[in-house]
Amino acid sequence: MTDVQESKVEKPKGEKHKGGKGDKGDRGGKGEKGAPKAEAAEPRQPAVPAEPAPPARLHEHYVQHVRPALTRAFGLKNAHQIPRLVKIVLNVGFGGSQKAPKALDAMVAEMGAITGQKAVVTRAKKAISNFALRQGMPIGATVTLRGARMYEFLDRFISIAVPRMRDFRGLPTKSFDGRGNYTFGIKEQMIFPEIDYDKVERIHGMDITIVTNARRDDLAMALLREMGMPFHGESPVVVG
Repeated sequence: MTDVQESKVEKPKGEKHKGGKGDKGDRGGKGEKGAPKAEAAEPRQPAVPAEPAPPARLHEHYVQHVRPALTRAFGLKNAHQIPRLVKIVLNVGFGGSQKAPKALDAMVAEMGAITGQKAVVTRAKKAISNFALRQGMPIGATVTLRGARMYEFLDRFISIAVPRMRDFRGLPTKSFDGRGNYTFGIKEQMIFPEIDYDKVERIHGMDITIVTNARRDDLAMALLREMGMPFHGESPVVVG
């Protein structure tokens, strides 16, 4: 027998198999029984619920003072007959959006800062050649406020923005549409304290529509008057 054949005979058959298991055990395989177990994770503490936001000041004034006053003034017997605010819509038009797209983005950002809600870009529904207007072209922005944001915006407008108007003599009383909705316009967005003078690229006005469920102009006007709206020729109601 040669040296090569003798080495094959002397080498046992199971040695290679045993060595393979030992190698796996040295590497930390499943065969090790004395391996330390991972520590159990500590149970997470339940999150503390956030405190609810306080109700809007103007909404509390409506519930405590406006509703009883309207009930007495108009002799309303059903609680559903008492008028209330439904929504407030702000609209801004921008004719030169195709020439200055950055100014449109700045206007949308300003609307979001004023209302606390992201503005929606309005687009042309049809093309008008005389105005160089194409279908789908951006022409302005709009925001619709409801609930707490609606009352907060109206409160800030009456108590902060209106006194900042130049030569202000009161809001018009003939801007109702016959169905209890009131629309008026402002000339500058600078009256809102959220606007930074240094970042304004273009001065623009906006139309504000206050939608109520009154269905009558006299009821809607009485509602807005009791909520502190400063109409022309009248002293506004002080909201406590």
